[in-house]
Amino acid sequence: MAELATIARPYAEALFKACGSDLDGTSIWLDELAAIAANSQLQQFAGNPGVTAEQTFEVIAGVAKAKLPQAAKNFLRAVIDNGRISVLPEIASQFRALKNARRGSSDATVYSAFALEGPALADLAITLEKRFGRKLNLTVELEPALIGGVRVVVGDEVLDTSVKARLEQMKAALIS
Repeated sequence: MAELATIARPYAEALFKACGSDLDGTSIWLDELAAIAANSQLQQFAGNPGVTAEQTFEVIAGVAKAKLPQAAKNFLRAVIDNGRISVLPEIASQFRALKNARRGSSDATVYSAFALEGPALADLAITLEKRFGRKLNLTVELEPALIGGVRVVVGDEVLDTSVKARLEQMKAALIS
């Protein structure tokens, strides 16, 4: 994994410098390209020696939902020409980290047994931002196994207030 990070870093940093103030727009198309590049069938196609770089570019650009801006096309061509399609998800991850560092925020994943929307999510965001001491970009994922409550992952920090975690703690206390 460290090798991918090492390969992706110069691409992410160069893209970060080149995009200027359009961090959000760049992040949108980069995340889309990363999702496309993560597809195993596409990676097999791109790795086929009979497939040209132009064919790979056309397939990826054709699959993209939105029309790619010229900067995205140029970046994608550079990645394809250097044989780095498989590194695109890591490039996107490092780009997000650079963007968050500039804004003083972090990505956070909230795992919840139930859907969180509107006011409930806004209240949770305020509470979590106080708890972690920084602005958070929340993503909610459903995980019914939690029974109730939430588990929040911010980088390498985890806050687990789920019913499942409490039951596990009670089980450990009773066994010991």
